Amino acid sequence: MNTQLLDEILRLPVDERVQLAENIWDSVETAEQGVALTPEQHAELNRRLEYHKKNPGEMIPWETAKERYRNLV
Repeated sequence: MNTQLLDEILRLPVDERVQLAENIWDSVETAEQGVALTPEQHAELNRRLEYHKKNPGEMIPWETAKERYRNLV
């Protein structure tokens, strides 16, 4: 990893770092190659999906969660 770039990123305000992290995540999410999951990660995702199917009213949209987080920092 480029430590000089990391140092520059860490000097950014928190809200800009959060936005940068989201942008990076979006680029990973749309990359053609998939991200390999461990069996534990796969099991956790399945557990969460099943929970959501059984309790759909308890979930909040991602945009709402992001906004709540941003209001905390």
